[in-house]
Amino acid sequence: MLTVAVAATWSRLTPTLLAGPVENRRVVVSPAETLHVELAGTGPVVVLIPGLFGSAYGFRHVVRGLVDAGYRTVVIEPLAIGESSRPEGVDYSAGAQAGRIAAALDSLAIQQALVVAHSAAASEALRLAYARPDLVAAVLSIESGPAETIATPGFRRAMRFAPLVRLFGVSLLRRKIRHELVSASGDDSWITADVVRAYTAPAQRNLGATLKAFRAMANSQEADSLGPHLPHIRIPVALLLGTAPHDAAVSQAEIRVMQENLRSFAVDTVPGAGHYIQEERPEAVVAAISRLQSRATRASTASELNRAIRGGSIPDASR
Repeated sequence: MLTVAVAATWSRLTPTLLAGPVENRRVVVSPAETLHVELAGTGPVVVLIPGLFGSAYGFRHVVRGLVDAGYRTVVIEPLAIGESSRPEGVDYSAGAQAGRIAAALDSLAIQQALVVAHSAAASEALRLAYARPDLVAAVLSIESGPAETIATPGFRRAMRFAPLVRLFGVSLLRRKIRHELVSASGDDSWITADVVRAYTAPAQRNLGATLKAFRAMANSQEADSLGPHLPHIRIPVALLLGTAPHDAAVSQAEIRVMQENLRSFAVDTVPGAGHYIQEERPEAVVAAISRLQSRATRASTASELNRAIRGGSIPDASR
């Protein structure tokens, strides 16, 4: 059982990023485990979960677009990501991360949110969808299939550089992160020196703890396989893909698994974009969220109608 405590502070992003306050909270899910959460806007709730090399910063343009469109955004940084804590000796599997995200949503009294997850975080979002259907109304996966583990082959390859990063420090870390961002992007014009500094800042503040946490992720074992649970996910799921050739692309085999096992599944593509669609084409992400919300609303209405028919409060016209 996760026990949750919440501490809140207020800050403001620069006016060019977002007009209005952003609330930063630290959600304590266990004595050693604290998740950083950013909240902004009002309206239907969209939960955003960054991937392994991301943070709340990576969703800044999407958050601005969503808030302007009348949504409330909740960015949850999983354990060891962004400003969340990096404890040793804990479970860093996707299942455990999904459980912590559920605890954060419970602490915020959020239910039936539209969940957006980038890269490896999609495995956490899909696990959340089947384990806690009360929390999730729909899932948008940005550039990720139904990975069985956080430790993808690409992540394991990146971890081979961990000893060098520890030895040479921040300068090598920035070069490696920049290389990863460029190789995975269709349009890399968004990758400036300031952006690279922002992407590496959380790890830089405690490089040793970050590398240990990432090594624990690479070695983590899942208690339960995701694949057999995909047919149990009744909500709409969408996969957003960039069409430009890039590293970390979703395979056709992964897409087929989702098509064959998910009850309500759609693929959207963004021409010319790569792995970081939220950076390259943030307006396309906002548009995909709007389309998915419409699908989720229709699905919810149909489900409520079916329940009413089964309960006898509405006559069944087919009889």
